[in-house]
Amino acid sequence: VQLQASGGGSVQAGDSLRLSCAASGRTSSSYTISWFRQAPGKEREFVGGVGWPRGSPNYADSVKGRFMISRDNAMKTTYLQMNALKPEDTAVYYCAFSYSGGHYIARAVYNHWGQGTQVTVSS
Repeated sequence: VQLQASGGGSVQAGDSLRLSCAASGRTSSSYTISWFRQAPGKEREFVGGVGWPRGSPNYADSVKGRFMISRDNAMKTTYLQMNALKPEDTAVYYCAFSYSGGHYIARAVYNHWGQGTQVTVSS
């Protein structure tokens, strides 16, 4: 499985961005795609994730109400819509794939990772 993340950029506080994660290769009948982020000098942290093909998204408390995950089943693409961005959202964002379909915040359960896309929010 290969993951291609895109959509990062530099924005002002309060702006919005949408990240995309396109999966290709041999997936399984059910799996999880999640977003993580890593700020300079910090651990990579869970942002949100969704089970395929029909799971409901779950989110970290820090982004609840501001970020929303959606998916295009036909395109095998997962989106992370980020609204009301804050400077503390600045990080490299990664999408990750787990063959297990469920809600997982631990990095260890993910089998494949995208290359990361930079999001910079200035005040």
